[in-house]
Amino acid sequence: MLLWGYAVLALAPLVIMVLNSFRTNADFITNPLGLPTSPTVAAYEEAWTVGSFGTYFANSLAVTAGAVAISTAVSTMAAYGLARSRARIFRWLESLFLSGLMLPIHLAILPVFFLFDGIGLIDSRLGLALMYAAAGVPFSIFVLTTFFRQLPEELEEAAVLDGASAWQTFTKIMVPMVRPALATVAVFRFVPIWNDFLYPLVLLRSESNYTLPVGLTNFFGENATNYSALFAGLVITTIPLILLFLVATKQIVAGLTAGMSK
Repeated sequence: MLLWGYAVLALAPLVIMVLNSFRTNADFITNPLGLPTSPTVAAYEEAWTVGSFGTYFANSLAVTAGAVAISTAVSTMAAYGLARSRARIFRWLESLFLSGLMLPIHLAILPVFFLFDGIGLIDSRLGLALMYAAAGVPFSIFVLTTFFRQLPEELEEAAVLDGASAWQTFTKIMVPMVRPALATVAVFRFVPIWNDFLYPLVLLRSESNYTLPVGLTNFFGENATNYSALFAGLVITTIPLILLFLVATKQIVAGLTAGMSK
């Protein structure tokens, strides 16, 4: 009952946001707490076209998906090597990677800005994606290394006896077995990148390159009294996160609970 009560409290703002996005602005001003009497998608059309949310959405999707893909691919290979190697230098490398967890990403805003300015990546979606990918490597390695160490080495020995190369063993046997961990890492990296406001604000200059958080802020400033369009913009920003959790819930739970029982 407590969990259902918490779920209602957590979902109430989302439900209110969605309902108000289908109202006209005049209807909202007249009755702010009412329900949509004549539902309309005009607010979504206005936000998507006039508010340039279509451009912002595409930018956010490209930056976030690119960063998550690069970070996950690099971290998976690194974590497998660190988990299976017994050399002392790899233990030091693992400690070096994990030390990145102690530094909040936003502390590096000035060094990153001057670095990107020097190599010409200011106002670049590629540069922003690379920065996010690098920032996600410590957490991803931390999670994936633990999963790889839980897998029995006999699987690799059997693959070698069957004639599999090291790359085939990694891609066809080991990676599929840590799929819950990969889903967990991807989701936990997708959400903060999608919602991040500071780095796009600092590193992006052109409105055509803005991501959703920065574009939403501009839209708020220009349409402070157009409440229905604002709610529609919020719904557009939130939909990918909701869909991601709905699709990946099973894998996330499996990844978070793996290793808790013997």
